Amino acid sequence: MSRPKASPPASSHRWRPRIKVWFEAEGGYSFGFGLIEILQAVGCSGSIKGAADALGRSYRHVWDRIKEAEHALGCPLVSTQVGGQGTHRSELTDEARQLIADFLAIRHRMIEVLETEFVPRRDPPAR
Repeated sequence: MSRPKASPPASSHRWRPRIKVWFEAEGGYSFGFGLIEILQAVGCSGSIKGAADALGRSYRHVWDRIKEAEHALGCPLVSTQVGGQGTHRSELTDEARQLIADFLAIRHRMIEVLETEFVPRRDPPAR
């Protein structure tokens, strides 16, 4: 006979606030954390292909997300160079670097507020 599994300590059953941040332009989806990860990967790898490989996404997916955001925001986010030596053929624009910094700062502040001000009213129901 198997014994029932012991329940984890009650403290692990506490509610934890979570938040998902995204920005919209003209009522349509513009970008969220996924785009920020893509831009960071382009910045680190120096190429869209390298970013796609690092994220386990297709080149087409990464390219489409960048172009969709550029269209919604009205400014280029990645500057690309065709040909040449080396693999670093794409770089982030100043606008992209500022977008990443602003997005991460806002997201961090929102998470801090949730974690410091959220007081659980009750424990979640036991499973």
